Amino acid sequence: MCIRDRSNLMKTVPYWTDRTVRPDGITREDPPSTADVVVIGAGVTGLTAARRLADIGRAVVVVDAMEVGQGASAINGGQLNYGLKPSTATLTKRFGPETTRAMWDASLAAIDRVQQIAAEDGFDAGFRRSGAVSLGYQEDGADAARAEARAMQETFGFETTVVEGDELRSVIGSDAFSYGEISTVDAAIDPAKYTFGLAGGVARRGVPIVEHCRVTGLYRSGSTHFVATSKGTIQAGDVLMATNGYTPKDLIPEVRRQVVPIGSYMVASVPLASDVLDRLLPGNYIYWTQRRFLNYFRRSDDNRLLFGGRPNLSPSLELPDVAHGMQTTIAELFPELADVELSHVWGGKLAATFDLLPHLGRTADGIWYLVGYGGHGMTLAGYLGTEVGGLIGGAVQDSPFLGLPHPKRFYYRGNPWFLPAGSVLFRGLDRLGR
Repeated sequence: MCIRDRSNLMKTVPYWTDRTVRPDGITREDPPSTADVVVIGAGVTGLTAARRLADIGRAVVVVDAMEVGQGASAINGGQLNYGLKPSTATLTKRFGPETTRAMWDASLAAIDRVQQIAAEDGFDAGFRRSGAVSLGYQEDGADAARAEARAMQETFGFETTVVEGDELRSVIGSDAFSYGEISTVDAAIDPAKYTFGLAGGVARRGVPIVEHCRVTGLYRSGSTHFVATSKGTIQAGDVLMATNGYTPKDLIPEVRRQVVPIGSYMVASVPLASDVLDRLLPGNYIYWTQRRFLNYFRRSDDNRLLFGGRPNLSPSLELPDVAHGMQTTIAELFPELADVELSHVWGGKLAATFDLLPHLGRTADGIWYLVGYGGHGMTLAGYLGTEVGGLIGGAVQDSPFLGLPHPKRFYYRGNPWFLPAGSVLFRGLDRLGR
């Protein structure tokens, strides 16, 4: 298969932020010297926490070493999916049915929360209740998927539909898959519109958002935290670390040891003919594939194919190489697009924990943290960010994610040296269908 090289025409910036103009007046140049709460990280987690805290009446400041949403929040796939990374069977075995049900309910409420925030703060996030299709490669996987669907319906009252054969063609125009599992609760959004709209709502609440303000040290004296930044020191009663895949190695080492930053990448095609996308992506769902190195894709509102995934776990791949690999994968799934032209390629970092669950808690020095969405951050960050804001502000007393055991590994001190070996293993298991 020959794929034409058009890398000189392709932008190495996120499609979402390239087309979405950030509103003026949402950031300030310098932070105040005091606050009730300092939030480190101006992504969805930090912004929703700040939003809740401001509504409670707390004085909050948000600081970020980069820009609003520049980590993963404004540049991801814009998919809002049900559930958590571990299966409900795994969660039930580990935590019992009551906690598992609470986590499950939170994952569904998280989708509604995105729509609610956009409505309350009066901005367009491009929210669309698209439904989703999870695509399986293995011919013998449909029976297991049906058994799982029955269990989900019996346990949670949650319905999905498994399709194969001719029915599968009604949701995906590809011969690469053996079956699909359809759910109707999932949604699609424009992550840049959502993140920038969220930041605007936070700024209108009087919360300073300070970009290019790197935290260089955290100290505590009595009940006061001192947050040293590149733009001055802030005194605060509480601090929230909301940096996820961008958590620094040296600021709070015990938190960094819980999260492994992993690269995720996306491409956008040039606008395609509507009839082509109608044929390849009938129903206009959002899609993901059932592999460790999964792909996720969707149709944009301007008729592009938005396609994401990763060739390995590294967060520092060369973008032209990523684009070439994505073109190859697109051609394997959709031969009709073997010569598709790409307009954008970009990447970011998500954070995985060793149990694949988000972790919310406090360090021995009283620093709050919320990290580790494992690729479900666009869905969960707004819900859990709101929840941790309530916990810090005293409006919420508990969360099913608060106080979970925090698994670590003796061989990991913040440098993910094992990612290349893990990539080889995962790639091999995907090829074997395991």
